[in-house]
Amino acid sequence: MLPSENSGTLGPDVLTSMTDNNLTKRVLWKLDIYVLPPLALLWLANFIDRSNIGNARIAGLEKDTHLHGNQFNIALTVFYASYIIVELPSNWVLKKVKPNRWLPVLICTWGTVTTLSGLIQDFAGLTAVRVVLGFCEGGLLPGMVLYLSTLYKRHELQLRVGIFYASASLSGAFGGLLATAILKMDGVAGLAGWRWIFILEGLASIACGLIAAVFLPADIQSARFLTDEEKAFALNRFRRSEVTAASAPVAKPEPVDDVEKKGVFDIVEMHEEKPEDIRVFQEDEQFEWGEVIRGVKDIQVWLTAFAYLGLIVGLYSYSLFLPTIVAGLGYEGYQAQLHTVPPYVPAAVLTVVVAYFSDRLKWRGPFILICLPMTIIGYIVAITAQTNTGRYAAVFLMAAGVYPSGPCILSILPNNSSGHYKKATTTALQLAVANTGGFIATFAYTSDQAPRYIRGHSIALAFACLAWVLVAANVAYCALENRARRAGRRQSNIDRYRELWESGKTRAPIGDRHPEFLFTL
Repeated sequence: MLPSENSGTLGPDVLTSMTDNNLTKRVLWKLDIYVLPPLALLWLANFIDRSNIGNARIAGLEKDTHLHGNQFNIALTVFYASYIIVELPSNWVLKKVKPNRWLPVLICTWGTVTTLSGLIQDFAGLTAVRVVLGFCEGGLLPGMVLYLSTLYKRHELQLRVGIFYASASLSGAFGGLLATAILKMDGVAGLAGWRWIFILEGLASIACGLIAAVFLPADIQSARFLTDEEKAFALNRFRRSEVTAASAPVAKPEPVDDVEKKGVFDIVEMHEEKPEDIRVFQEDEQFEWGEVIRGVKDIQVWLTAFAYLGLIVGLYSYSLFLPTIVAGLGYEGYQAQLHTVPPYVPAAVLTVVVAYFSDRLKWRGPFILICLPMTIIGYIVAITAQTNTGRYAAVFLMAAGVYPSGPCILSILPNNSSGHYKKATTTALQLAVANTGGFIATFAYTSDQAPRYIRGHSIALAFACLAWVLVAANVAYCALENRARRAGRRQSNIDRYRELWESGKTRAPIGDRHPEFLFTL
């Protein structure tokens, strides 16, 4: 309805639209300020705890624990074995346990383990601590992504993932600065500086977990910072955005007694009635193994998982070995720690900028295809550079391409999987497969390659190229599938779902099988 020309007043439709826009801004603002900072703290603590061993290494860890050969790399590798194991089950229990309890419990537990890392004396102790740390940390990232996807609409997600993911970039910088400051405690209480890195950063992680437990809501309905009006509006707008994936026309079975009372013609007429829309929203969905299997069989999981594996080889090796690489360029002690800081700064800025435009344009894969060539060029420069200045410049390019790509690839499956337990499976399985790249990353850079690390750079370069190809394949698949759905060639999906529902084999929503559900590129 248009405003009245005579009175200048606004019609009810316009007023309703303005009210909805104002409520949307209020709800998103409150979610952003109450949810994102605690999650950013969790991810910051996670990345610092995961990469602080690199800072400890150049501060004397290897010498004091009598490591030799590839024992340091082995200690890094066992972390990923336990890390991968817990990702899927952690996501499956997230809804039952509640994310505002589960995520803080994880971080407080690994903070305790990190603190105890300051007491290790040998290779066996270091290995044992890293295994336990993997079990504690594995559920965090898939849980955070799944949690955000229950609060924000599909194309509001990546900016939020990008904001907390940028804290990973900052953690590299902050970790270097923190390690530099903590090393000044060398000798305090008779402990080496590298031991204080673990002790103090572990205690900081526990503090982050307690803060998150106070502020994070379990879901929209239990968010104390929203008014009753805002809760109702937030839940309704989220459900409206998911209504296609939550509903499908399914014939509602009549009671047996009623059927027996009907004549033949009545029964025929009953079958010709238009099916009713059955809606199953995420808060009502129950766990089904069929949804897990549906997630495992999704081609996008495997394309993006192996693409993310390619990114992780570069991402993890970068965070773990940047202090070592920088030390190999001729810097020592505090100078080495401080020179690990600047490369992360442009990466953090680009991560948020790319995430913002990714949501605005509703693109995921295309931005990876744009950003990743920077990383590829960085590794090529690192391999071919003849001076330390050139090699140091290369590490800026490596981070500037790979860090912004992370939120893009993490947002693909939450956007393109629908049904809570399918989404829980796809997001966790993607990361479980991708994190096997940690095994490669930990052995990519070995001490015998110093100072140029050509083999390590070459391995990371090859996997970055593989990631680019696989992301391109996923973009092509989504584009072709969307074209088929727009052309009406996926209507049979409803018939197959109806058969499953009516036979009692599922009570999950139709989700991304709905022919009107379009994939995000």
